[in-house]
Amino acid sequence: MADPSTYRYSDSHEWFSVDGDVVTIGITQYAADELTDITYVEMKDPGEQIDAGEPIGEVESVKTTSDIYSAVGGEIVEVNQAAVDDPSLLNRDPAGEGWLVRLRAEDLSPLEGLMDQSAYDEKYPVG
Repeated sequence: MADPSTYRYSDSHEWFSVDGDVVTIGITQYAADELTDITYVEMKDPGEQIDAGEPIGEVESVKTTSDIYSAVGGEIVEVNQAAVDDPSLLNRDPAGEGWLVRLRAEDLSPLEGLMDQSAYDEKYPVG
């Protein structure tokens, strides 16, 4: 997994890591802490096309259900089955093993408008 300091972050608490034209998406530590015990993960299926800003799935916790959004459009190429099978992965390692989906992006430019790690951490401090 890439270095989280290279990720881009949204105000809806998703992180985005880029490798070529493939973007890995997950939730931030801040989101995992706010949700508390995550109990269910459902993502759209590989092969599905999504538009930028569209939900790619949802996570449920003992507190609430939250949609997960993608800042970029493209085709979902992989879902992290380990996170679907064991949602607590998102609580233990949201920026690593708890990633949610990978998609082949049509346009990476929307990521340029997102926060880097220092800006995100300043706006949404953990702890």
